[in-house]
Amino acid sequence: MRYVLFAGVLGILLASCSSKKPADLILHHGVIYTVDSAFSVHEAVAIMGGKIIASGSNEEILDNFESFTEKDLNGAAVYPGFIDAHCHFLNYGLSLQRVDLKGTASFNEVIARVVEFAKTHPNGWLLGRGWDQNDWEVKEFPVNDTLNILFPDRPVFIRRIDGHAALANKKALEAGGITENTKVAGGEILKGGVLTDNAMDLVEKFIPPPGAEQLRKALLDAQSNCFAAGLTTVDDAGLMKDETDLIDAMHKNGTLKMRVYAMMSDSSVNYEHFLKTGPYKTERLNIRSFKFYGDGALGSRGACLLHPYSDLTGHHGFILRTYEHYDMYAHQLLEKGFQVNTHCIGDSANRMILDLYNHVLGGNKTARFRIEHCQVVNGSDFARFGSFGVIPSIQPTHATSDMYWAGDRLGPERVKFAYAYNDLLKSFGKVALGTDFPIENIYPLETFYAAVVRKDKKGWPEGGFQSGNALSRENALKGMTIWAAYANFEEQEKGSIETGKFADLVVLERDLMKEPEESITGIPILFTIVNGEIVYARDRK
Repeated sequence: MRYVLFAGVLGILLASCSSKKPADLILHHGVIYTVDSAFSVHEAVAIMGGKIIASGSNEEILDNFESFTEKDLNGAAVYPGFIDAHCHFLNYGLSLQRVDLKGTASFNEVIARVVEFAKTHPNGWLLGRGWDQNDWEVKEFPVNDTLNILFPDRPVFIRRIDGHAALANKKALEAGGITENTKVAGGEILKGGVLTDNAMDLVEKFIPPPGAEQLRKALLDAQSNCFAAGLTTVDDAGLMKDETDLIDAMHKNGTLKMRVYAMMSDSSVNYEHFLKTGPYKTERLNIRSFKFYGDGALGSRGACLLHPYSDLTGHHGFILRTYEHYDMYAHQLLEKGFQVNTHCIGDSANRMILDLYNHVLGGNKTARFRIEHCQVVNGSDFARFGSFGVIPSIQPTHATSDMYWAGDRLGPERVKFAYAYNDLLKSFGKVALGTDFPIENIYPLETFYAAVVRKDKKGWPEGGFQSGNALSRENALKGMTIWAAYANFEEQEKGSIETGKFADLVVLERDLMKEPEESITGIPILFTIVNGEIVYARDRK
């Protein structure tokens, strides 16, 4: 009897000693790109409490962990959750509530879409975005005559795709007090109602701001679409304090799950608060950067160039603030522990901000100041990104959107130094990749394709646009994950599939690293996981 009792106790002890560790979720039989320092590829991963607790072979994970939720991936590919290092998350959500003018092939199509939208939105300002005169047969800015006739008593304000120009009808111009004699620094008021850069502010300040319910809906709509695209963190480039307050509240009540790295707008309201309090961070919201605008956009000829535009004699574009403004606030922000991120498109703007950063940082390479876009950089300035410790934050789909006309703007010699992503990588050693949505589409796979292939979806041009500046697949993936996390000071908590990091993952049906280039953008996303929770699952019926 004693022997039987002893044997039973021993069995229980042995069983307990060999029992598996619990996990909330196990993914196995996949191809798991950890994007760790060795760029290791594993087969399985275990998740507990919103964190990665182990990754390895199928045997290592399944023999040592158990979960009520185990998913056999059947060879699907797993990556760290994609990070969009530069976008406009809230504004994208708001754009879904406005007339969509992307892809319009003529100004007549713009008018048709505005008229159709007005039928179901009969009151208030008519707002929209997305037109691009470079896509039309007549590649000239539109005029507002037709809008004046169709909407004599209703203000219309429709932004160009880059957000740096807008067409306003007569009623909107009147609301802004704009006459033929109005002048503005850092922008232009063109005949026919087109306003560029700072000139848009004259009208925009009279547009009623969206209400709280509109903002909440915008954030949730944006989140839903971004999760379906495989995004788990978005860097929202230009927010106000009341907007980050709402994001924070929605994070805390569980309705908003998207992680947000907030770049606060260059605004007195934001300075008044954050220069007193300093950065603010939770697990899902990180406020530790401010966004400056150095110049305008190339498509609307607002980008500031060292030499005149090749297609507009004597025109150099605009610097949007005084050097003294940038200098004063950059010093104050650095002292308070904030990162400074500056929009620079033209080679003149890039040079000025590199000079400014060098002056402000004084050799400090740990502040991780960023230049956003870096679209046109003078050949002698590339090396300064690395020597000054300035992160290039780039959006590869801008290259494949602009390649049809960029040469006309810049000329054959200067365009060689445009969208030079591999040259920027060689200088700094890392690049952070984003989309700038809603200017471009929200899809990270399009970012990857543009970075690696540098063609449009029809496979043009043969050989790729300035293919010497294409990124390798490995570097493009790093730019969308670990390097983007680094650009946010978040590389210790996300950006790779490693023990202790957030369980933010994206599962693709096929392997992004081996897929033929022509089908990269069509790889289905099966799951998006944030903090160990499946926030998007594709219907595979």
